Amino acid sequence: MAEKAYAEPQLDALDGLEDRIQKAVSLVSSLRKERESLSQELATSQSEVERLQSEIGSLREERTQVRGRIEKLLGHIDQLSL
Repeated sequence: MAEKAYAEPQLDALDGLEDRIQKAVSLVSSLRKERESLSQELATSQSEVERLQSEIGSLREERTQVRGRIEKLLGHIDQLSL
């Protein structure tokens, strides 16, 4: 009977350990999935940033060209005024 009383707390402790291990495995699995998802999101965001930086460069170049053309047109208008 003493053996049975001794075995039950060990089994309870083992059950508790098993539960904690299962929870840890589940948490690790969940964190791995989340990490993969975040890695994909990061890659997508980085691509978007590169695209937007390229677009900004193009728009700045276009703005410079438009500014030059406007200045040229204003010069022509000034010549008409004289």
